Amino acid sequence: MRDATALSTWLLSCVFAAGFAGPAMVQAADNLITTASRYSVPETIDRIEKAVTAKGMTVFARIDHGLEATQVGLDMKPTVLLIFGNPKSGTALMVARPTAAIDLPMKALVWEDRNGKVWLTYNSPALLRERHGVAENLTSTLDPVGKLLEQSLE
Repeated sequence: MRDATALSTWLLSCVFAAGFAGPAMVQAADNLITTASRYSVPETIDRIEKAVTAKGMTVFARIDHGLEATQVGLDMKPTVLLIFGNPKSGTALMVARPTAAIDLPMKALVWEDRNGKVWLTYNSPALLRERHGVAENLTSTLDPVGKLLEQSLE
């Protein structure tokens, strides 16, 4: 376990030494959308969770990466991943292209950069089209999700 902790610490130091701290990080074309939040990480993720459940979506998991890092003795800025979706909508995409299940359900990542700025990052529906060849008429059902996520930051 000590070796894994040392490796994790070394990898994190390499990432920060390379200057990866903000939305100018490596972007996956236009498929990774990052937008600023004026709220804290906990408040942002709470607002997003409230917005998606109000639209009838299911929250499958909430993973607090920052807390998990702290519990193993590592230092990490607040970072929380919310995994959510609607099986009625997502199933059609996965039936069309089973590999789409690797990117579904939807995810919202809320994180704080080293300057204390909070960000929301999520995948665009174009990711499923480009990565898995899912037809646009199926992925277009996900278009409102991005708007919903960003509206929760207003």
